[in-house]
Amino acid sequence: MAGRPLKYKSVKEVEPLIDKYFKETKQEDWTITWLALALDTSRDILIDYEWRDWFSNTIKKAKEMVEHSYELDLKRKGNTWTIFALKNFNWKDKQEVDTKVEWEVNITITV
Repeated sequence: MAGRPLKYKSVKEVEPLIDKYFKETKQEDWTITWLALALDTSRDILIDYEWRDWFSNTIKKAKEMVEHSYELDLKRKGNTWTIFALKNFNWKDKQEVDTKVEWEVNITITV
């Protein structure tokens, strides 16, 4: 990818900062944006790092930690905000509708 050079050149630079964020921030306060700010970057740049092979696993794991905190919040409180946040992690409300129709046809032919 072209553009500005990366702030972090290796996973070894960013992992300790991610670990510090999760250690020093209360779990109920974890967000992707706050994580990005703790890394002195933006949410968009953090997501860009996720698409880079050498950072992908580390960033995905960090995002899953945040997602897990929302999942726990949903289990405890079940509020609308948490549902909205989880939808941003590709969770879906699923409503199943049975559209199966049964037909019975009787044909009588008289000649």
